[in-house]
Amino acid sequence: MARTFAYCRVSTADQTTENQVREIEAAGFALEARRIVSETISGSVAANERAGFSKLLDRLESGDILVVTKLDRLGRNAMDVRSTVERLAGLGVKVHCLALGGMDLTSPAGKMTMGVIGAVAEFERDLLIERTQSGLSRAKAQGKKLGRPAALSPDQQRSILSDRMAGISLGVLAKQYGVSRAAIQRVERRAA
Repeated sequence: MARTFAYCRVSTADQTTENQVREIEAAGFALEARRIVSETISGSVAANERAGFSKLLDRLESGDILVVTKLDRLGRNAMDVRSTVERLAGLGVKVHCLALGGMDLTSPAGKMTMGVIGAVAEFERDLLIERTQSGLSRAKAQGKKLGRPAALSPDQQRSILSDRMAGISLGVLAKQYGVSRAAIQRVERRAA
């Protein structure tokens, strides 16, 4: 017999998952208290990085049903939701989302919906890349220097090069300038 689990998430400690549980029960899903997983964590955290969701994954078995009130309970964005649903489907777990009429996202209609979500996710990613590249181009055109500021001034870099030629070790110089050994090596590589 299929077991029904509920995953309920809120973002802050002053919120409760009680309304989500009630909504799931009102939709006709019989829930046992031990199969309700509630978690307080930001929606910006990927599902697979959430402690409560990870523990839930360990409990789920093929044939089980997982119910959420909204898709955003399952991931931080469309791509995360899609991969979470695919992972659950791979385990043989049916995923119902009340915001989509209680649809099983692992059913044929659910897979079509997830395909649309995947297309939206790809579109979101492409737009983000496009905006980022546009912003970088605009900043370059305005003469702004891009990237992380140099940890070492040009005078310090010249001094490091002469110290290295004199045989002073990476470790000694890194300590002296308060940087990593890799930073000293980068100075040497750029000068070569």
